[in-house]
Amino acid sequence: MKVSCSVLCVSGILILAAFMQPLTGQSTLPGPPPESPGRPPNSDGPPPESPGPERPNIIFLLTDDHRWDGLGAMGNSIIQTPNLDRLARRGLLFRNAYVTTAICAVSRASILSGQYMSRHSIRNFSSNFTQEALAKTYPLLLKKAGYTIGFAGKYGVGNEPPGELFDFWSCTEKGQPPYEYETGAGRTIHHTDSIGNDIREFLNEFAGRGGKPFCLSVSFKAPHELDGNPPTYPVQERFRHLYAETEIPLPETADPRYWNSFPDFFRTDKNIARKRWKALFSTPEQYQENVKNYYRLITGVDEVVGGLVQQLKDLGIDKNTVIIFMGDNGFYLGEHGLEGKWYGHEESIRVPLVIYDPRPGRKPGTPDLIALNIDIAPTILGIAGVPAPGTMQGKDLALMVETPRLRRNDFFYEHTFMGSPGIPKVEGVVSREIKYMNFIEHGYEELYDLRKDPKEKVNLAGDPRAQDMLQLMRTRYQELKKQAK
Repeated sequence: MKVSCSVLCVSGILILAAFMQPLTGQSTLPGPPPESPGRPPNSDGPPPESPGPERPNIIFLLTDDHRWDGLGAMGNSIIQTPNLDRLARRGLLFRNAYVTTAICAVSRASILSGQYMSRHSIRNFSSNFTQEALAKTYPLLLKKAGYTIGFAGKYGVGNEPPGELFDFWSCTEKGQPPYEYETGAGRTIHHTDSIGNDIREFLNEFAGRGGKPFCLSVSFKAPHELDGNPPTYPVQERFRHLYAETEIPLPETADPRYWNSFPDFFRTDKNIARKRWKALFSTPEQYQENVKNYYRLITGVDEVVGGLVQQLKDLGIDKNTVIIFMGDNGFYLGEHGLEGKWYGHEESIRVPLVIYDPRPGRKPGTPDLIALNIDIAPTILGIAGVPAPGTMQGKDLALMVETPRLRRNDFFYEHTFMGSPGIPKVEGVVSREIKYMNFIEHGYEELYDLRKDPKEKVNLAGDPRAQDMLQLMRTRYQELKKQAK
């Protein structure tokens, strides 16, 4: 078993190979760092097993605070993500992917378990899965089915990460890892580059071992801010001047009147999303620099993805390895006068999602359906041919793509961490057409007609003409809330 607490445990220096190049054409992006740390080889791994029927390898990539439009493939004409864009073109790009709770720990628990927060009960940063619940997460179910399982990066659920249960484990003990690690002799490595090394090490060690398939879960810190006063976005040196000559357009809802339209309980300097907005986006200069740094961190992730794809080719396993890419929640970049996530706007709850399956018969496309983070676990199990337990509330996305009657029309949203005044608690219903949010501590409701108002500028909850719609959404909210438990 490979277990490493963090890159702080390592020794030695490992030269990065040419696999860090993007997938297509000549890149305008800076090259990889010359040095990064390695780890001593594993000497106590499991013995080779006899070959079995070929099952697909699975790699799940998760970024942190990555909003839905932070990809070129999602229509962003500024950000450079050539490797992820290529996976999106060759796979399934879900343009309407959401999380059921927009905060890191809760969303990650939902991804692992296939459950709403109301069922898995991970509501904060210190709660752990019970042993029974952990056994029904997708990695442990795959291990039981004969898969080699690995995890690299930020596990992010609770304070007792289950590293001893994995064949490969390279995660920091900290809930929020730093971006820079000391490697010795005055050298440092960026968290994103360290994860690139973890991926390469895992594949070199476990790919094709005894014909046994693998599932590697990879969780980047990027593009999450580095918490502090003020927060910052530490980027790799080679990306520091990327986008320097570009002007990032200010979002329409950054106009102060949208912040001023919030009720008094929300419109306060104690609101954490407003505090962080002041620190990062409150001047034109801050906005330009920090949005560019956010983009730079995402481009750094894209570079790692390019290296991963090239290594799969070099190992001859690219045609039997499924890659899934997703963000753990969205992120306000100044919209509505906010920075962060937590609340129900599209910027906060909508994320990128790509499923690249190179096996024969899998067609690319942009499915017109609502996909959720709770769908990841049953989808991964479906790819592996492993039945999903009845405790999972998500759906296999491949089945939903093929079977329209299985598709959902709406979903329940819940965020109850902390509460007012720091993060007012909110629940609601999200559909493609209508959104309803209820700030449950205050009885304040929001209602948006997304068909006419996709940027959520006009709250219709108090409009006499919208009362029938409001009552329908109130009823649906109560129905979905019961079903989520």
